[in-house]
Amino acid sequence: MFKFLIVLFLMVASLLGSTMSENNWQRGETLLTFLESNALPLSIYYNLDREEQELASEIVAGVKYQVLKSDEGKIEQVLIPIGEELQLHIIDEGEGYKLTTTPIAYQDIDDVLTVETTLSPYQDIISTTNNSLLAHEFIQAFKNSVNFKLLRKGDRVVVFYKKRIRLGKQFGSPKIEASMVELRGRKNYVFRYNDGRYYDESGKEVEGFFLARPVNFTRISSSFTYKRWHPVLHRYRAHLGIDYAAPTGTPIKAAGNGKVSHVGTKGGYGKTIIINHQDGYKTLYAHMNGYRGGIRSGKWVKKGDVIGYVGNTGISTGPHLHFGLYKSNKAINPASVVKVTKSKLKGKQKEEFIAHTNAFKQKMDTALADLKLPKKESSFEYIVSLDNQTENIIKQ
Repeated sequence: MFKFLIVLFLMVASLLGSTMSENNWQRGETLLTFLESNALPLSIYYNLDREEQELASEIVAGVKYQVLKSDEGKIEQVLIPIGEELQLHIIDEGEGYKLTTTPIAYQDIDDVLTVETTLSPYQDIISTTNNSLLAHEFIQAFKNSVNFKLLRKGDRVVVFYKKRIRLGKQFGSPKIEASMVELRGRKNYVFRYNDGRYYDESGKEVEGFFLARPVNFTRISSSFTYKRWHPVLHRYRAHLGIDYAAPTGTPIKAAGNGKVSHVGTKGGYGKTIIINHQDGYKTLYAHMNGYRGGIRSGKWVKKGDVIGYVGNTGISTGPHLHFGLYKSNKAINPASVVKVTKSKLKGKQKEEFIAHTNAFKQKMDTALADLKLPKKESSFEYIVSLDNQTENIIKQ
């Protein structure tokens, strides 16, 4: 039933004479401050349970949200995206407002790009598609396996990717399914496989980002779940991280090298630290009791550095670390990236991978023989800024 939520949202505006406005979520804004500034009852937030209040802390600055108002200016509905899969839906039911969590309605579109390099793959992808997010994802996919300095003018690039369309605009980051870049005539491939990570044609993982566990814990009190329908509560529930139960004061360590981007309270997450890492990743450490001295926004930390201590701040029922992992602002399961060494596919899994890659190689040969350019994108939602390391690669 939620499949047609956006369509119904727009139909209400059309049939009842309501108007829809689109706004950008401001940096530092919370659900509570949003409710207060729009004269909406704060009970909308306080009536949520712990997990739902935590979810409200996941709203990213800059994301576009929609507000539906009556001719009299009263707010009837609000849609606020949480990542690329879920949204908070506030609706006036006549006897009061209700907030629910629903899947985001979008259309998945498969596209292919074939281009001969003139300046650099990054610049050529942008000039061909006007899609800087696709160019960014392409660079990240190959950065640990290809030396772009070896590229010559005329080397070819093929990209098979999926993009999402929401309200007529590209929403979120495109997902590269398979790609090839020539280096002086030699073809180099990457394929998305196995929890969405990139592998070369031999089945060896090429992504260079891996995490260490951030805390010594007694148990995992809550696992990662995304867009899960609760059969008893009859609504969607999500927990965008892993909760590690541990005694108050247990040291919390940086899971990877990176730059601290946030130190302070963050809604239901309480005392929180966010660290930006390479390849568009960032980690979040929430419900902390306190921070290690000297930890501040802008500070570089190394994997294993103590950054703070386990606590029970924010909306929490006991001492634990809520650990979140994001790539291009999309929450992903930390368990899929907490590894010690790069993995290489073996046995039956590798056989399935080879069949998967051979199918894409045939499609690439066809695309190279029949050049078809995708149309240029005109507008975007949920833009993700490039990290410094990507900018350095582009300048090479």
